Amino acid sequence: MKIKVAIVDDHRIVIDGLEKILAESGIASFTGYAYNVAGCWEMLQTSQPDVLMLDINLPDGSGIDLCFQIKKKYPLVKILMLTNYDEYSVISHVLNNGASGYILKNSMPEEIIEGISAVASGKRFLSEDANVLLKKGDKKQIELTRRERELLKLISEGKTSVEIADKMCLGYETIRSYRKNLYLKLNAHNTAELTKIAIAMKL
Repeated sequence: MKIKVAIVDDHRIVIDGLEKILAESGIASFTGYAYNVAGCWEMLQTSQPDVLMLDINLPDGSGIDLCFQIKKKYPLVKILMLTNYDEYSVISHVLNNGASGYILKNSMPEEIIEGISAVASGKRFLSEDANVLLKKGDKKQIELTRRERELLKLISEGKTSVEIADKMCLGYETIRSYRKNLYLKLNAHNTAELTKIAIAMKL
């Protein structure tokens, strides 16, 4: 029996690439896809895959929160996160929310198939890069880019996303994306937590 795999990612090119990898693997079959959280729930109501490959940054919500909710409703579905986030705090958060594995999008096809096979059999799997990051632990100081530090400072001053976009000369959607990244990178859940971190960082 081939491993049934479904994919949730908002980029069609990623889904097409993964579908090709699955078709050539000989051990897995592609059973469905969704571009967002709403589409994922709709797909799962119809049928549940053995392994769900899930991105973190989705247009209508967080893949990390979605992972936790799926595991509560469909505990037999194994979740393999496939993402660009290479931060210890993000990897740790995802695993604590019930994911069985974590693979970075720059992984080789062989590693992706290895990950699918491992989590389908009940094991935990981390891609090589993710495993190195997790072993380093949170001893490594979190580094913010200049833009992220500026954004965090403005958030702590109580500025709205519209005001921040104007101040930083960036689009509103870009600010939303940066803001999401800050929440993930700093493991914060709301503006109050971000403000406390900004104060601690003396911003």
